[in-house]
Amino acid sequence: MKASLQLNMSQTLTLTPQLQQAIRLLQLSTLDLQQEIQQALDANPLLELETPEDTQDNTDATEETDASEFDETQWSNLHTAPNKSASFDDMDSNLENFYCTTVNLQDHLLWQLDLTPMSDVDRVIALAIIDAIDNDGILTQTVDELRASLSTTTLPIECDEVEAVRHRIQQFDPIGCGSLNLSDALMVQLQQFPHDKEAIQLAKNIIKNDIELLAQHHYRQLIKQYQTNETELNEALKIIQSLNPHPGSIIHQGVTEYIIPDVSVKKIKGVWRVFLNHETLPKLTINQSYASLIQRADSSADNQFLKSNLQEARWFLKSIQSRQETLLKVATAIVEYQTDFLESGEEGMKPLILNDVAQALDLHESTISRVTTQKFMHTPRGVFELKYFFSSHVNTSAGGECSSTAIRAIIKKCVANENRRKPLSDSKISQLIQAQGIEVARRTVAKYREALGIAPSNERKALEE
Repeated sequence: MKASLQLNMSQTLTLTPQLQQAIRLLQLSTLDLQQEIQQALDANPLLELETPEDTQDNTDATEETDASEFDETQWSNLHTAPNKSASFDDMDSNLENFYCTTVNLQDHLLWQLDLTPMSDVDRVIALAIIDAIDNDGILTQTVDELRASLSTTTLPIECDEVEAVRHRIQQFDPIGCGSLNLSDALMVQLQQFPHDKEAIQLAKNIIKNDIELLAQHHYRQLIKQYQTNETELNEALKIIQSLNPHPGSIIHQGVTEYIIPDVSVKKIKGVWRVFLNHETLPKLTINQSYASLIQRADSSADNQFLKSNLQEARWFLKSIQSRQETLLKVATAIVEYQTDFLESGEEGMKPLILNDVAQALDLHESTISRVTTQKFMHTPRGVFELKYFFSSHVNTSAGGECSSTAIRAIIKKCVANENRRKPLSDSKISQLIQAQGIEVARRTVAKYREALGIAPSNERKALEE
């Protein structure tokens, strides 16, 4: 067969760099997009932040944009006005928003160790113990493992020495750090209570010998075993519940990360309306000084550099505009579909899938998936990720559908209103839900209950309501 040259014509779909950029910006979270914008500002001299002087004449044009009023000419409305210099009076004075300490649990224990008189050998043991304590205050190594790691031929260390130092560290603040397990941590904390009270002694016996029965809420067995009554046992349980099972968590606290919503929902004159949050993104514009230097007929390297960056800047602004437009459209479609949730709460949530919104907006499902990932909506009922409003469904006896989110809300409501002395089983909850016309099996109730972090009925049982 001879080699030959042939010319064929075909059509293929390709993603242009501009389209790839628009897709990438669409799926970025607000924080990631802010970083992307900052990188673009640093790399492209044709892009710049709009100054207050530039926006002075456009103050009236920066009102919140909703779905009914939005059009492509309102590019400036998709961005926030420049930040004003904040004074102390403008700041949120809620003390929970201030995080001052940077000390972790190990540093806190080491600081107390430096103030505690010890021999050199005990100090070496104490350092090893503190290093082996996790963020909850529990020791991650056994006493034998610590002794084996520290003992040498020239300096033999016995388990009793390690145990003695560990007991001293357990008395550091917070009480109980360095314990071997949960029972050990609770027992150390109980030592701080008066020893002459019967309830304290009962609590110690339960924690030391029958903590498994306590975890399983076998109160009748505990009453029989310790020959006590409900009143005395309940007093001991209240003491145990006042203890901290994770003593190290008092010190080891991470910095709270606050979510900035991308859109907000408000009810205005009886109609739920969606608004973009203008404070999430800086307001960008083209640097007119550099743009005016571009000459059409000039093919010099400098002129080509300015042309290339001008084109990139325009595409970048257009991509962000497209992202904000799509976000607003999708959020508006979700709100129109989930009006009952805004009115009555989780029990009013309707089943919704990506394809429903995609068909309503004539977009692809992948686009809806991207725009709802790590994007948040502020509603009168709280801040939710847009994906929260999507859920599967189960059938109802009337032939309709009920959202899985609504079923979870019903389960929470049933558990909240149950008699704590006789908690509802999964089968009983299933019957109560079926009585409302929703077909749900016991296994489904158990799955949703576990997802909600609700313990089974035997562990929810209490002596008193």
